[in-house]
Amino acid sequence: MKKLIIAAIALVAIAVAPKTYAQTKMVGGAAMYPTKNIVENAVNSKDHTTLVAAVKAAGLVETLESAGPFTVFAPTNEAFDKLPAGTVDNLVKPENKATLTKILTYHVVAGRLSAADLWAKVKEGNGKATLTTVQGGTLTAMVKGKKLYLVDEKGGQSWITIADVNQSNGVIHVVNTVLMPN
Repeated sequence: MKKLIIAAIALVAIAVAPKTYAQTKMVGGAAMYPTKNIVENAVNSKDHTTLVAAVKAAGLVETLESAGPFTVFAPTNEAFDKLPAGTVDNLVKPENKATLTKILTYHVVAGRLSAADLWAKVKEGNGKATLTTVQGGTLTAMVKGKKLYLVDEKGGQSWITIADVNQSNGVIHVVNTVLMPN
């Protein structure tokens, strides 16, 4: 009986392990665990140190640690580096907290939207899908070749470089450009 129980436990572990492994992705040199929340994972990504600093400066840590779910389009450090010189340093100043919050919440959509969900919305919309952000603005999702793009209200484009980084409270899609609201 003891051997049967051990065999059953081993079988369950073998069955569950590939699913858990498949859901864990590497971002910025760190494993992103689906059992951790957005902030707990993001702080470990070397590619998102600017985003994490901005989230802290905007006072959004508690929100992004909450139950959600949220879909976050997370710009990399390189994405922030594309902004004009001094922009990030200026935005993280206390007097610019409202503007920073507006930009960051423009990268968040309520609910959990996987890449497959986004592709389906684009297909349903005959090539485009409109997403309403937490900030209140809209992003347009579209496909170019085999890449899923987001177009902001100012016409700026960003593509998803790493999709479906699952979190306990949502999903992160890494993007290569900071999206800007009107």
